[in-house]
Amino acid sequence: MVTAQAVRYHEHGGPEVLELAEVPLPQPGPGQVRVAVRAAGVNALDWKLRAGFHSPPPDGPQGVGIELAGTVDALGPGVTGLEVDQAVFGQVAPGAAATYALAEAASLRPKPEHLSFVEAAALPVALETANRALDELGLRAGRTLLIHAVAGGVGLAAAQLALARGAKVIGTASAGHHAFLRDLGVVPVTYGDGLEERLPGPVDLVLDASGRGEVELSVRLTGDPGKVLTIADPVGAGRHGVRFSTGSGGPFPVDVLPRVPVAEVFPLERVADAHRRSQDGHFLGKLVLDAETSLPR
Repeated sequence: MVTAQAVRYHEHGGPEVLELAEVPLPQPGPGQVRVAVRAAGVNALDWKLRAGFHSPPPDGPQGVGIELAGTVDALGPGVTGLEVDQAVFGQVAPGAAATYALAEAASLRPKPEHLSFVEAAALPVALETANRALDELGLRAGRTLLIHAVAGGVGLAAAQLALARGAKVIGTASAGHHAFLRDLGVVPVTYGDGLEERLPGPVDLVLDASGRGEVELSVRLTGDPGKVLTIADPVGAGRHGVRFSTGSGGPFPVDVLPRVPVAEVFPLERVADAHRRSQDGHFLGKLVLDAETSLPR
């Protein structure tokens, strides 16, 4: 039997519940493709699912990772527009942290030649989430947008997409990231107590990509819960009447590709370390798993 390697967990818990296991080679169904994974992005949702924040106890082995870049390895029935060996990137159901993974063909996009597989794997979730959030906020030219946690993957993507729409962007981040943010055109401010006094002026809209208790302040800054959206604090959203936006896993825009730097790359067998680093936070951009060394030659 031909096999693959995949990160799995059988129970909720800390990073130690993750294991790199040998599994049967997945077979694509109708509308699906099998991807030989070269790199997989690491997102906060990955460790939240593993820890049991958003799901009931698992009833079997669970996959990890929701975005990848790699090459098409096999086509399922009815798939058109993609070819075997074509380089692609996109979102998938949990299971991207593997040597081979299944993806809906419609969720994949051709990988731009100027991006490495590691760079491409950092983009799909950030792009889809940021674009969706800005659409739901109704962002338009001339507005001022405050982004909490602007130095993360979603924050950086949202900032650059907002600037491309003609908005002014203010973002909270640690001081060490301010120079990079200024180069992008973002007005950076240090997060934490006293933020309201450090802002350079009024804000029209707020995107909370942090989830560390900023919703109440954001409503006070805008004067209207309808002008605030969070992707990271469903409890705070419910408490203060703010919209909580969650991912669809659907198509993502590729007309504007933001700069999302890769903070650190981990080999697939060190996925537990990548989850620990993700939980610690305070890094610029995204963490990525490199699966290329695990693929058969």
